[in-house]
Amino acid sequence: MTYSPPSGASAGPLAGIRVVDLTQARAGPTCVRQLADLGADVVALQRRDGGGPFSSLGADGANLHRNKRSIAVDLTAEEGRAVFFRLVERADVVVENFRPDVKARLGVDPDSVWAVNPRVVYASISGFGQDGPYASRPGVDQIAQGLGGLMSVTGPPGSGPWRVGIAISDTAAGTLLTQGVLAALLARDRTGRGQWVHTSLLEAMVSFMDFQAARWLIDGEVPGQEGNQHPTMVPMGAYPTADGHLNVSALRDFAFFCDLLDAPELATDPRYVDFASRHAHRSELDADLARVLQTRTTAEWVERLAEHVPCGPVLAVDEVFADPQVQHLQLTRRVPHPTRGEIDVLRPPLTFSDTPATVRSGPPADGEHTRAVLVELGYSDHEIDDLHASGAVGTRETR
Repeated sequence: MTYSPPSGASAGPLAGIRVVDLTQARAGPTCVRQLADLGADVVALQRRDGGGPFSSLGADGANLHRNKRSIAVDLTAEEGRAVFFRLVERADVVVENFRPDVKARLGVDPDSVWAVNPRVVYASISGFGQDGPYASRPGVDQIAQGLGGLMSVTGPPGSGPWRVGIAISDTAAGTLLTQGVLAALLARDRTGRGQWVHTSLLEAMVSFMDFQAARWLIDGEVPGQEGNQHPTMVPMGAYPTADGHLNVSALRDFAFFCDLLDAPELATDPRYVDFASRHAHRSELDADLARVLQTRTTAEWVERLAEHVPCGPVLAVDEVFADPQVQHLQLTRRVPHPTRGEIDVLRPPLTFSDTPATVRSGPPADGEHTRAVLVELGYSDHEIDDLHASGAVGTRETR
């Protein structure tokens, strides 16, 4: 079903919002990517010499850094900081994910920014928080996964800690910071002032523990590892089939589920007659379901069950993008890359009926837009040449 936008608007919901991007690695760029996809004009300050492990030239960086312009600036140089503050004069948002003390050492901290433009929303991500006993430590995703408890509830029972297969605390922190930026922009409409909004990998990770955290906080229960089975709901988990695995959640009508399996005897087994019994005899039930489900292929079970019971295959990444529903949703967009021609990147996973989130451009080359942005800021060609000669900025093109 499609709907006609009431206003016919086509610009993104953040059109007209200007973002200065000081981020690196993954968590900060995740936030900025979401703001850019929502229509914000993003200018990213990259290292004077460009490059690094998250350069836009790599596959990871290409997906993280689309929809932005890049200028190469040395923030340790006085002239480079002057460029930054010229950007701040026209900015709505500044995003950074330095260690907490770095922004003050560079002189780009919130108070310095507000002295130039008090309407700026200053957004920060750190490893462990802006203060406290761990504040000065470097932090990356896997450290937060361990410290936040996720690795203790991931993997098969008794197998020792397991990390999840994605950078979950990075993407969680970036997404939460996006929410904070949007809320702070709304608050600014009332107050006329910007504010500092910040989160950390650790805060995001503990927050995403969600009901596992609630089990401890409210019930005093320390959750353990459950592997591919749901920690409290039965039967709900991943079961082997004749050719792979099937995720199944059969919580509503267990007897009907057993009929669909051609195993009605399971529904009348005294061990499985009600939820409490099924929970008490979970390992036996899982074994019985595995025995039955291995009699057909995953596709055959999906065909039989999917209209009645939540279920689905367990796919590898290449299989995900070949799946008919994923293809129908058109979850990728083709964009130009500075060195690799046309590439596919993930589109924003939001659909707006009126002000779409879009992928408008591919990743920039390091410092690609330095001269153009400086001209927008009012620098003359002679001043830009002097900045480049001094090492305060880097420009890719020659005049």
